[in-house]
Amino acid sequence: MKRHTLAAATALLGAAGPALAQSSVNISGMIDIGVYRDTSKTWQVGPISRSNIAISGKEDLGGGLATTFRLSTRFETDTGQLEQTDKPFFHDEATVGLKGAFGHVRVGRMLDAMYSFDWKFDAWGNFDRIASPAWDIWHYNYPSDPTANAGTPDYGRINNAVIYDSPVYSGFSVHLSTAANENVRGQGLESPEQPWGATLLYEGDMLAAMVSSERNSRGDEDTFVGLRGTFGDFSLFGAYDRSESGLSVAKVYTASAQYVIDRITLRAGFGQLDLDEERAAQRTYTASVGYAFSKRTSVYLDVARKDYTDRDADMFGVGITHTF
Repeated sequence: MKRHTLAAATALLGAAGPALAQSSVNISGMIDIGVYRDTSKTWQVGPISRSNIAISGKEDLGGGLATTFRLSTRFETDTGQLEQTDKPFFHDEATVGLKGAFGHVRVGRMLDAMYSFDWKFDAWGNFDRIASPAWDIWHYNYPSDPTANAGTPDYGRINNAVIYDSPVYSGFSVHLSTAANENVRGQGLESPEQPWGATLLYEGDMLAAMVSSERNSRGDEDTFVGLRGTFGDFSLFGAYDRSESGLSVAKVYTASAQYVIDRITLRAGFGQLDLDEERAAQRTYTASVGYAFSKRTSVYLDVARKDYTDRDADMFGVGITHTF
């Protein structure tokens, strides 16, 4: 009887094994902290880039079809609190999706079609509050969701959203986003417009390019163009952005470069914001050097100068980042 029981258990585990292998759950993220001098010339301790943690997964449904999910939030490394208290717990993303030969459809809260990919055209990935020239001037007049958080605008993410990512054909892909207007009435948008976003992305071995256009529920509009060239260990990045809200128009130009020498990464960048009739309302000059102890842990030094029409600010920072 023991032999029969053992054989039955072995057969059951053998049948269950492939089914269990079809599902996966991953925990990933980044922890970053540094000491830096901000634009108000005050010394701070906290993340220079954004610390975050994500739980994601998928299940293979067979026939090339899979369901996906992602829950992600950002937090302040120095205090452990959420990055901004007026944002939801899963500030970064909370989606469930379906993926197959047709592409990937996700529903929930997430980055829109423009913000999902614009970071590819900045040497810092629009992810460094000191050195990234894109950090505070890209999409200057354009909140993706003007009333996302009890009336507080959200730059980049939209609630009640549906986003579509096409398959990649010869390096080209199309990305579309829209959202329901269920939460905007009574918050200053009694006649909201239907938000939408569209991005055409090309990524090749040496060249990448992006063209994107969006309109939010308030009627603000944004257009973004990005280029990136990679030549071995050297990369060049360039971007142009035009955002319009009411009578205000912002035009932004950024350029940056990256050079990798073994474990050392050198970066430099420039950005300019032209706001309405005021040319060079802000100019940014930045540089950084990073050293990778491993694939997951690195340290870096950032310097930047930001010139405004009425003042200027010199920024410095040193930090450490660990990804998992």
